[in-house]
Amino acid sequence: MLLAFYSSWPTALQIILFLVAVAAGVFFLVKFSDIFVGAASSIAKKLHVSPMIIGLTVVAMGTSLPELAVSASDSIDCLINGGNANVALGNVVGSNICNILIVLGCSALFTSVFVPRSTLKKEFPILIAVTAILVLFGVTFNLNGSKAILRWEGIILVILIVAYTIFLVLDAIRHPQQAEMVEDENGNMVEKDDGIKDMNIWLAILLVIVGAAGVVLGGEMVVFGAKHFALTCAEAAGVDNDLAESLVGLTVVAVGTSLPELVTSVVASKKGQNEMALGNVIGSNIFNILFVLGISATINPLTTGNQIVVDLIVMAASTLLLFAVSFRGKLDRKIGIGFILLYVCYVAYLIMRTMEVF
Repeated sequence: MLLAFYSSWPTALQIILFLVAVAAGVFFLVKFSDIFVGAASSIAKKLHVSPMIIGLTVVAMGTSLPELAVSASDSIDCLINGGNANVALGNVVGSNICNILIVLGCSALFTSVFVPRSTLKKEFPILIAVTAILVLFGVTFNLNGSKAILRWEGIILVILIVAYTIFLVLDAIRHPQQAEMVEDENGNMVEKDDGIKDMNIWLAILLVIVGAAGVVLGGEMVVFGAKHFALTCAEAAGVDNDLAESLVGLTVVAVGTSLPELVTSVVASKKGQNEMALGNVIGSNIFNILFVLGISATINPLTTGNQIVVDLIVMAASTLLLFAVSFRGKLDRKIGIGFILLYVCYVAYLIMRTMEVF
């Protein structure tokens, strides 16, 4: 009924409607994922879960909720209506590229992002291995003539995210961090506030439900707006629908769902918490591949056009580039500017690819 209603509108008004839906959806994703994480963290704290474990589990998965909502919604839409999950795959691949080139690039503009040696030895190898698995899955397997992340591959990714989360928790238990002490107004040394709000348990449960519902609604709005915006523009410009959907997923949706990581990392950099910016991006990229794509592909195989191969290569190359420059011990302003320029070049390539220049 709604489709029939706006299909009679002029193309320009349809495009405005779809863009408003995307913008409103991104707002819902960012706002309600923050509500969900805050309430869930409060519940976990009341259950006497340590702040470190909360950060490694609830917060880490919570920052991937926008990507999960969009990708899972697109997966379900393809399950019901058919078609390719260009937005679902493009969202994750694009978000990972955006996290490295834009989020870290912008963070490095404010202050140098220092790279601990432990990160080079532990987190980076895991990220590179996970990225390699996704590239292998994306390049190797096909379904009905399209590149695909199949259901059994999604199940493997889900198993890996469970194993990775258990590894994080056990590692945190074996190597507990000392609580940071600060001086209060009376001159006494007290444990630094962990930033988790103390809520009434019933209010926290209600906010978890509201937050989850808002994230789901935001995901539906983003997929609705992004897909129909791409299809409307493709029809008007006479370009391939898959390429148009892929462009929107890799850029507009990817940047939108990366806003929590961007805000968190930039704020952390401005406060001098440099290591948090890098750890946030590495953790987010791992969760995006294993958690988001794993669940989405388990719901329904994710199919897309052959163009995803180039995007997967760009994602892998960005990851290896970050690993290589991290051996310098820090990401300075020059590297930040370089990352941002690389992203601009990538977006320019996507636009030309969509317009079939190549």
